[in-house]
Amino acid sequence: MSYILGFAGSNSSTSINYKLVRYTASLVTQQELRLLNLSNYPFPVYSEDYEKEHGFSNALVAFKEDIQKASGIIISVNEHNGNPSAYFKNLIDWLSRVDIDFIRHQKVFLMATSGGKRGAQSSLEVSEKLLLRFGALVTDTFSLPSFSDNFDMEKGILDTELASEHSKKVQAFLDAIR
Repeated sequence: MSYILGFAGSNSSTSINYKLVRYTASLVTQQELRLLNLSNYPFPVYSEDYEKEHGFSNALVAFKEDIQKASGIIISVNEHNGNPSAYFKNLIDWLSRVDIDFIRHQKVFLMATSGGKRGAQSSLEVSEKLLLRFGALVTDTFSLPSFSDNFDMEKGILDTELASEHSKKVQAFLDAIR
């Protein structure tokens, strides 16, 4: 049976993007979903020297295989100074070294959230371009602004327009992977 893989592009144990992915995953009821908390994956900063000396970790190879075996992927990226976090970029660098086609032809629902009013839109745009470069098929994007004002772990997305937009995009993603 195929599964949907969900993760946030953050290694923070308190990641609001992970909370958004976890909430989104709760809406997927007809398919198996594997949710990974990347705060449990401490990948070193990529360098050719490190790669030559240590190679690829088992966790990295397993993560690449999880991506490639998934029927679809849900990712929410955080934003640091208008860009994806160094952790997410580092993760992409490592994955592309293991296999340049690590995400080719994979359908991705890409999201972002932040505490600000733009909802990490800059990071979302950069991340989308980065994933497209490696052949991902981004089915849609969603940005949730002002996370603490618009989200509750028990109630979900509080703003009705944003909740409706999110729901429609989740459904479009699920339709695309069927």
